[in-house]
Amino acid sequence: MMEQLSFFAVPSPCIGVCQSDRRGYCMGCLRSRDERFNWMSYSELQKQDVIRLCTQRKRRRQYALHKAKQLELQTQQTSHTPQLDFDSASTPADDVDLTDFSLD
Repeated sequence: MMEQLSFFAVPSPCIGVCQSDRRGYCMGCLRSRDERFNWMSYSELQKQDVIRLCTQRKRRRQYALHKAKQLELQTQQTSHTPQLDFDSASTPADDVDLTDFSLD
């Protein structure tokens, strides 16, 4: 496979937050340990591929955070909203005494 010519070097995606998450990816740039350590020896095409992978990881992380937030909001709404039972046998109209009621 022939490598595409590039006019500019692919810059490192490092943003200076060099801590690994529980899956081993950098919390700042989302590169794996191998991708971080081998960055300088990668070809331009390999670097572009790592950038593409980091973009995918970022989108998956954002989606997971979004879904977690939705679930949290849904849980809060259900815990604060009383559940009404419309299928019960007694209705409020059955309990009201209308014997003394008049329209005069």
